[in-house]
Amino acid sequence: MTFLRVLAGVKLTAVLVAGAVATPAVAAVSAPKVARHIHDVQGAAHVSPFVGATVTGIPGVVTAVTENGFWMQSERPDRDPATSEGLFVFTRTRPAAAIGDAVRVDGRVNEFRPGGPASANLSRTEIEATATVVERRGVPLPPPEVLGPDGRRAPGSVIDDDVRGDAETSGRYQPGEDGLDFYESLEGMRIAVDDAVAAGPRSEFGEIPVLPADGAGAGLRTGRGGIVLRAKDANPERVLLDDILLPLPPMNVGDRLPGRTLGVLDYNYGDYRLLVTSAPRVRDGGLVPARTRPQQSDELAVATYALRDLDPGDPPQRFAAIARQLVTDLAAPDLVTVTGLQDNSGPEDDGTVAADQTVAQLVAAISAAGGPAYDWRSIDPLDGADGGEPGGNVRVGFLFRTDRGLSFVDRPGGTATLPVAAVPVAAAGGSREAGLSVSPGRVAPGDAAWNAARKPLAGEFVWRGRRLVVIANHWTARGGDDSLYARFQPPRRPSETSHAAQARVLAGFVRSLRAVHPNAAVIVAGDLNSFGRSPAMDVLTRGTGLRDLVTELPESERYTVISAGNAQAPDHILVSPALAARPHEFEIVHLNAEFTRQVSDHDPMVLRVRAG
Repeated sequence: MTFLRVLAGVKLTAVLVAGAVATPAVAAVSAPKVARHIHDVQGAAHVSPFVGATVTGIPGVVTAVTENGFWMQSERPDRDPATSEGLFVFTRTRPAAAIGDAVRVDGRVNEFRPGGPASANLSRTEIEATATVVERRGVPLPPPEVLGPDGRRAPGSVIDDDVRGDAETSGRYQPGEDGLDFYESLEGMRIAVDDAVAAGPRSEFGEIPVLPADGAGAGLRTGRGGIVLRAKDANPERVLLDDILLPLPPMNVGDRLPGRTLGVLDYNYGDYRLLVTSAPRVRDGGLVPARTRPQQSDELAVATYALRDLDPGDPPQRFAAIARQLVTDLAAPDLVTVTGLQDNSGPEDDGTVAADQTVAQLVAAISAAGGPAYDWRSIDPLDGADGGEPGGNVRVGFLFRTDRGLSFVDRPGGTATLPVAAVPVAAAGGSREAGLSVSPGRVAPGDAAWNAARKPLAGEFVWRGRRLVVIANHWTARGGDDSLYARFQPPRRPSETSHAAQARVLAGFVRSLRAVHPNAAVIVAGDLNSFGRSPAMDVLTRGTGLRDLVTELPESERYTVISAGNAQAPDHILVSPALAARPHEFEIVHLNAEFTRQVSDHDPMVLRVRAG
């Protein structure tokens, strides 16, 4: 018999799983003879020592209820902090038990894994109930475990650093040292977070990452109230609030929840989540979007902007909001490398690849916002060949204005499949400079590194008589990577293999430009989906002379996105030595990533470089 199971803690998701005769998600481990309490069922491990076994009369107080089950917690906890005192009871239908009921549960112990047995998600220990007896009503709820400096404190920086493989079968379980095990030891329990501060905005799924105790004792904070993801600090002190049981208000980075926020701790789809059970009230932190200064008359302003799958089907208000950011907040840059622009039919998979209507709407919106006349260059991809949203044919491109001394060098012949090459071109006074065989042109579009990925686009420009080659990028997304709280540790990162290959191809092209002329002015910009000093960024900068300007900012400012509360920088602007030697300024303009109401999910970057 099968049941359509709507997972507790998952929104808008239904999964067909086996019911009472389900195969356990993991194999049983050595078990004591009898399970009398919740902590016996949970055990001091990720996997219950009773998985697959039938238990009877397990007592607990109901602490939260959902459509297909309830959470309960023991009134008689043990003294072992490694064993959780909370548990989810799966009842298939709306349970009869209510919050505050003292119950006894019979059923089969299971380790339920969101996404199925082969998923990288951790499993959740639960009882598939066959009987639930209510013994008392109106029982006081067990006191919550308080997270933070005044209670149970998460490990300072480590999610897991001693498992190589499956954390559930590794035999390694150290709640005092590893965040992965720390939260497992609290699975299903009542949790309190006092005086929480938002480390990221409320997401479109209703989740808010917070830091307990106004961030006291937390890792490196951003200058605007967030927390920075670092190579050796994944910030396990973050707590992800979830709105499954109770709606959560919009929050921006730095907003606060004064007093106590209560919930039950659950695991679902890559994260431990505090399912909030007490109505929070928000105190505004006062954060406002940043704004950059206008470029001076002798400065060239180059920016990045993520359009996030913009197409003509989007409402006019979205075009207008993007235009306002470009014109007002970014001060109408001379050149913008753009990612996320879709074809004229958007996600409709009808063979359309042209994007002239999308561009026309965007350029018109910029003009309506008081901006200058922008021109556009790109190359239409082959249908369905560049990844992204199916049917959307997303691409990178250049928006540029020509009223301040910048001009695009059109050199015809570029196609979706023709690789651009570095060539010598004539310059003033009979000298030679590095240019492009076609402009715009795609960098090695046939290379396997770009299979089902956006191909980099190179464009040749002239700024005040000096030639400039700009390469716009949108590398392979990280969606296939494991989460920080994945079953497999260290988390698997297949995107890193793709990024390393893409970096090698791009580095080779930059070297070819500098081989034509060592002082070639080259800018590599866009969403490289690679952080900090990653292997791919090492490949890209090694032997090319490129300087990654993001890494030259103070560490607290190096972020363009916020993911589950971790501020990080997948976006980059890199410059060749000829440009790095000129007076320049670089900044990340924080106007999107920290806010619930986002025009884009990325913060743009702006480079201003003086004319040579």
